[in-house]
Amino acid sequence: MTDAYVQSLARGLAVLRAFDAEHVQMTLAEVARRTDLTRATARRFLHTLVELGYVLSEGGTFRLSPSVLSIGYAYLSGLSLPELAYPHLRELSARVGESSSMSVLAGDDIVYVARVPARRIMAVTINVGTTFPAFATSMGRVLLAGLPPAELERYLARQRPEAITDRTLTDAAQISERIEQARRCGWTLVDQELEIGLRSVAAPVVDAAGRTIAAINVSMRVGSPTASTDSISSSIVPRLREAALRIGHSYRAGGGALG
Repeated sequence: MTDAYVQSLARGLAVLRAFDAEHVQMTLAEVARRTDLTRATARRFLHTLVELGYVLSEGGTFRLSPSVLSIGYAYLSGLSLPELAYPHLRELSARVGESSSMSVLAGDDIVYVARVPARRIMAVTINVGTTFPAFATSMGRVLLAGLPPAELERYLARQRPEAITDRTLTDAAQISERIEQARRCGWTLVDQELEIGLRSVAAPVVDAAGRTIAAINVSMRVGSPTASTDSISSSIVPRLREAALRIGHSYRAGGGALG
């Protein structure tokens, strides 16, 4: 850490990130446990966030307020890439009959910046701004495959993957192998690692210099006609990669700026 590192800010952000789809409302003790902070420290940050309007206090529990959306809104609203992607995602979704999305890498997670749902296929509701661990998602592995080698090495070194389902890869060597496979093939499939019954295939969107700037995916339920191995390889993947190429072309034609 450098002298410019502000630990109190990092801790405050850790408290905000402790809330997610599985931890919508928590007690002080739960927040302290999820952030590895003492109860006294967690209490100070929570009450500061309550005063600022980012957290709501209800009896003995806390939850995020809608005001937290303002933190990410400036970034998300400034992105031109999702706007360029939406027509292509809609066309892709219509062609394959499944949901399609776009995400970017945010720290160790992916964050959804565009989504075209065909139907509800996940237990967790996905919206723009939803985050998931990069290591367990198809878009995450594609995005990680696009990182410079040194940056990817640092990412892998700091990971302590926890199983989300009984099919989630948690072995660092296996995760690294899948990321490398995504880099070689230009796409990757994740089978029920994020949610049982869900398969997702993803491909990268690249800029003029060949850098991965985003990932798009198609998600499908196991058992649906499109989710078979033959259908994925013969129908889904070619259309997915075609859409990724078209989005990249639109991005470059628009000047290659994210916002």
